[in-house]
Amino acid sequence: MPAIRPERSIILLLLAMLVVMMAVTGTFWLYRSQQTSANWVAHTLRVESRLSAMMVQVQAAESSQRGYLLTGRPEFLDSYNGFDRQWRRDLATLSQDVRDNPVQAQAVDGLDDLIARRSAYLERAIARKRAGLPIDPSIFTRGQILMAGIRARIATMKAREEALLRERTANNDRLSILVSGGLAVSAALAILLGLMALRTAQRRMGEAVAHGRELEQANERLITEAQEREAAEAQLRQMQKMESIGQLTGGIAHDFNNMLAIVIGSLDMARRRLGDDGDPRVIKGIDNATEGAQRAAQLTARLLAFSRQQPLDPQPTDVNKLVGGMSELLRRTIGEDVRVESVLAGGLWRASIDANQLENAIINLCVNARDAMPGGGKLTIETGNAHLDDAYAATHDEVTPGQYVMVSVTDSGTGMPPDVVARAFDPFFTTKGVGKGTGLGLSQVFGFVKQSRGHVKIYSEPGQGTIIKIYLPRHYGPDATGSYVAPLSDSLPRAQGEEIILLVEDEERVRHMSVDSLRELGYTVVQASDGEQALAMLTIQPRIDMLFTDIVMPGINGRILADRAREARPGLKVLYTTGYTRNAIVHNGMLDPGVSFLAKPFTLDQLAVKVRQVLDGEV
Repeated sequence: MPAIRPERSIILLLLAMLVVMMAVTGTFWLYRSQQTSANWVAHTLRVESRLSAMMVQVQAAESSQRGYLLTGRPEFLDSYNGFDRQWRRDLATLSQDVRDNPVQAQAVDGLDDLIARRSAYLERAIARKRAGLPIDPSIFTRGQILMAGIRARIATMKAREEALLRERTANNDRLSILVSGGLAVSAALAILLGLMALRTAQRRMGEAVAHGRELEQANERLITEAQEREAAEAQLRQMQKMESIGQLTGGIAHDFNNMLAIVIGSLDMARRRLGDDGDPRVIKGIDNATEGAQRAAQLTARLLAFSRQQPLDPQPTDVNKLVGGMSELLRRTIGEDVRVESVLAGGLWRASIDANQLENAIINLCVNARDAMPGGGKLTIETGNAHLDDAYAATHDEVTPGQYVMVSVTDSGTGMPPDVVARAFDPFFTTKGVGKGTGLGLSQVFGFVKQSRGHVKIYSEPGQGTIIKIYLPRHYGPDATGSYVAPLSDSLPRAQGEEIILLVEDEERVRHMSVDSLRELGYTVVQASDGEQALAMLTIQPRIDMLFTDIVMPGINGRILADRAREARPGLKVLYTTGYTRNAIVHNGMLDPGVSFLAKPFTLDQLAVKVRQVLDGEV
């Protein structure tokens, strides 16, 4: 083989170096193009995020306005006012983001016009409500049309961005392939340059491979973030649904329960005064009216339970004792076609739970199980100690790892397909026929367990039956007191001697009904219509045995009134009542320690027992 002349070898070396430099330059150019492509992908994701946020804000303003129109309470306008102040700035930011895309920029201008018109309709309805004028139905009709237009416009814009995302992601992948190819060519040519060139090329190849891995990891992160965003949006929708129902329920619960308190209390008094010798038709009418009113009260209570806004009083509870004491009640409720079996674990921990609400939850589960076995079957209630670890908590929302007391209800019924299981806890969702269920039983159980910081899980297969497990937080500490105690007697406790009760209630008809009920029980009643009048009564009246006060009142609320009353009279016994309380005596869904509470509406029996317990220091 003839030797290569030095001049020729130098030329070949220079040519090889030039080729390598060209390859490296081309690879670098491809890499920078890929970086630019990745930036455009991130830009598209940011635009999609802003569009989603704008849709959420518009819907929140819509819900805020509707809540205000329904209740007339100014605090419902917080979301609307925030939206009214911010949306133009957000839309301006979005317009800057899409200025490179004339079609999207034009769509933003159209969206600006739609939102401005919708905001004008919202403001018009709010202004009429503030002025006490009737709301023109056309405002809602046109508003709904505009809202549909906003949704359609945003959906169209998101569809364009998704198309751009797919295109830019594909382009990014192509550039990645070209970068890898350029690196391979550069490495092959670098071998011809000798040992030094080889080492240099290997170093550059290692760096380039590392960049390639980073790009792949970036792509994986983008995919993961997209999946996490979808899950977050689904969770946000669920939270918005919960919040909307909670706001609506809270807005009407106080007034509705006040009305029901008048109805139930008055019917109870009428029935007792009529006795068993009255006209049977009148007695039947009163009983039917009472049943209807109590069902309405139960419906409100279930809505509060689902929205996690019912006041709970968790106490150390022996769940085995509670379940064992329910056997007779369950037999009457479930019927003879279903065989009920209890499997109670030995050494069961105490649960920190509201025992009465837990009993209601178990009854709800058993009634659902009975309905799933129309031809009869077997129902098993089982208890046990359980531990939910970190791995389980990571795959289930709102689950804290730790020790729990488990109660499961198993039936041998028809079972549920996966799509029904996924919606089983949704409010008003039911597979039963018309008139056979409200769809609030399981949602009430779900809300109660979640508010109690527990967990609930459904296992079901069509034709194989269903298992519903509820996990109750374990109680840590002394358990000698606070365990569940079933009522011991049906007798009606009455006043002992000359006991004086100061009754404070701003609703006149509720106050008169409560006064009549207390006097029926033999108590001496001093009444006041608000907190200021009650404080004046405390200075005038030399002796008050108990303060019985509503919580939600204008001016001084019931909690502040009780605190001031106890400053003047230390040791004064206090019993609170309300149809709905947000945070005066309830925090994080739980009653404050040492608080005695009677929820509206209440019967004469419930009032008699609770007043006697407070006066005797049993609660």
